[in-house]
Amino acid sequence: MKVIAALGNPGNQYNFTRHNFGFLALDFYAKLYGFTWKDDKKFDIQYFKDGDKVFIKPQSFYNEVGRCFESFRAYHKLTPQDFLIVCDDFNLQFGKLRLREQGSAGGNNGLKSTIRYFGTDIFPRLRLGSGNDTLRQRIGDTDFVLSKFTDQERAQLPAILKAVTDFLHER
Repeated sequence: MKVIAALGNPGNQYNFTRHNFGFLALDFYAKLYGFTWKDDKKFDIQYFKDGDKVFIKPQSFYNEVGRCFESFRAYHKLTPQDFLIVCDDFNLQFGKLRLREQGSAGGNNGLKSTIRYFGTDIFPRLRLGSGNDTLRQRIGDTDFVLSKFTDQERAQLPAILKAVTDFLHER
């Protein structure tokens, strides 16, 4: 089993925010391929299955996503390397994608939580560039990650999300 796990915050108020770029990517995948999210209270996640892949969205807040991932991992006797974490990265230019097999959290609190609960930084992560230096400098990091995409960025989202979906489907 392979796990595609997105970082984000639960709740409609976070839709189309930069921190929910991972959730947005998995929602796009589900819609494109006709999957419906199911609730699993045991692990505090929403999920769907596509072949040997399980897609999950934690229902805890961003800074504590590692707890959900670790309980799911331990129960299913998986390794951290069986996960691919999909997350936003404001240090990457908007729309740029970066795949890494391991590494630091790079300031991302969701990755920090995942590393803390997994006890390792050796797991793949797909970083979705959400950077907009002008806006970030004007409003600060905390408000930036919780801000909505600009109209110009929203116009680019379908192409970016299609590229992510194609990558995830082939993985």
